[in-house]
Amino acid sequence: MRTIYLMISGAITAHRASEIAAALSAHDERLIAVQTPNAIKLISPTTLARIERLELVESYFDPRIRPRPPRGSVLFAPCSFNSLNKLAAGIADNLALSITAEMLGFGERVVVGISMNEPLFNHPATQRAIATLQSWGVRVVPPRDTGSGLMLAPTEELIAALMRRE
Repeated sequence: MRTIYLMISGAITAHRASEIAAALSAHDERLIAVQTPNAIKLISPTTLARIERLELVESYFDPRIRPRPPRGSVLFAPCSFNSLNKLAAGIADNLALSITAEMLGFGERVVVGISMNEPLFNHPATQRAIATLQSWGVRVVPPRDTGSGLMLAPTEELIAALMRRE
């Protein structure tokens, strides 16, 4: 059974992680969610733990990812300005970034759903990070303007980017 990782950062749209996880749980693959430290401040692990078939991993020492996280695809959504730039710089200072970096090293599919406002999205560091990640084969799903400014793309679009074979 393949593994799908859902990495959740501390973006304002972190509350959507439960919706994304529920949609991913409909697929016949193992689903592991990992939150960045800032994400835990925005969406409770208890909320995520209620999702059927979701395995919530909170520590490097969790037996489900020891001795090494199993290979699998990654959906990093929502991905904040901070996490996006760390990922592109090769900084893996939390579990979500570390596992994502490993999956990139394995050549696994990685999809990043960006969630940030317009000024941060237009920031030169963001544009450099997107270019870097895309050069590594990462699929980047930009935020969408839903009428009240840029927000994380719709769940269906994120899942389609993860499942699309190319």
